[in-house]
Amino acid sequence: MRRRPPRPGRLQILSPLRILTQILTLQLLHYLIGTVLILFTALAAGKHFNADLVLDWRSLRADTTVGWTLGLCWVLDAGASVIFILLFIARSKLVLDFALTVHGIHLVVTSLYTGSVPTNVLWWGLQGVSAGVMVAGGLWACRWRELRPIEFGGGGGAKGRSGEEEVGKGRGRGRGRDGGGEYELVGRGDGDEGEGGSGNGSGSV
Repeated sequence: MRRRPPRPGRLQILSPLRILTQILTLQLLHYLIGTVLILFTALAAGKHFNADLVLDWRSLRADTTVGWTLGLCWVLDAGASVIFILLFIARSKLVLDFALTVHGIHLVVTSLYTGSVPTNVLWWGLQGVSAGVMVAGGLWACRWRELRPIEFGGGGGAKGRSGEEEVGKGRGRGRGRDGGGEYELVGRGDGDEGEGGSGNGSGSV
């Protein structure tokens, strides 16, 4: 028994090149927004900006103001990434996979940059909060987009139906409630009544 070939649209959505492009785009935008936020806060606080603030897990410390500020920046970055998920992914079934992939890549990049796997509890807790924000926000945004009503022709169909009904009323035609067929109302005109009256009069004479 031969299997039915998949739909062309499904192949386009799940193509490896398309998925890889989406992952790279989402990852780069995630780092871009995070770098901009950290750079802004560092300049506002009068601190020197360097790559350690972005990629070094040891910068996230619970006993310093810089550590908590970096954590806030990454949470805001996760909230901004929801917009990118809506724009580039737009499917609620893929939100969890892409969100975990982004944080998995960040774990690998951080480990390679520092030469060791993160052992900071605050860093791991931040990754969990960030992933939760991306998943929850991405699911809500994508489902909101998927459940939006689809409009065809800018609402012209309703106007067209109302126009047809008005024309049908003017001509005395319509369609049954069950949609089974059309009917036509034939009324007696003035000419018919006049003929009927003249006929009755001639018969009485």
